[in-house]
Amino acid sequence: MDIRFEEGLRACINCGTCTAICPAASFYDYDPKKIATQVQSANDEIIEALLKSDTIWYCGECMSCKTRCPRGNTPGLIIMALRQLSIETGFFVESEKGRQVLALKRILGGSILRSGYCVHISAMDHAMHPEQGPVWGWIRENAKDLYNRLGGNFEEEGAGAMRKIADEDLKELERIFEVTQALSRFDTIEKFSAAKAKSMGYNLTEKIDDPYFRMVYTANSGKHKKSRL
Repeated sequence: MDIRFEEGLRACINCGTCTAICPAASFYDYDPKKIATQVQSANDEIIEALLKSDTIWYCGECMSCKTRCPRGNTPGLIIMALRQLSIETGFFVESEKGRQVLALKRILGGSILRSGYCVHISAMDHAMHPEQGPVWGWIRENAKDLYNRLGGNFEEEGAGAMRKIADEDLKELERIFEVTQALSRFDTIEKFSAAKAKSMGYNLTEKIDDPYFRMVYTANSGKHKKSRL
């Protein structure tokens, strides 16, 4: 049993306090109380459907639910466990938001291993972030001069913002990812994503402009937002 299930779902009384406080529930078609009830049911068919759904990817893991539950439950922890289980089983590729795990893995996880930063400006493709506007493009083109003028140390040895992370530190980061099984999870994401891409007529590659990657990165059915009556 995943410890997050044990710590997150001790004794749900279905009061709905978690749903009332949840920021995601006010925006998405998302109800943490319902998820707790579904997990408590121990019904394999219901839980499998949950693992294949968009629902478990709406949570922001802010843990507001933990602060208000009268029984000390944490639906956010349940979501974490469900997400891991969805990845391990490959069910994540059956939902639009689940497929976007590939983008998180490649953009954030990959950036940490390559540069030591969650998001490094040199790796950001302006074409994929049009919402940033033309200023973002200018910043990228003039990053070294700009950061150094502001007291940084852009991609250089030593201290300072956006400094180059030493190779030994990057190796230590990779070792942490290995020991915590994050690298293994990354491989699992790539494996199931490649299979899903093939079933949809794509041939998944490592390129940033890969058609399947671009498709899952930008996909938005418009059906996720909670309807307002």
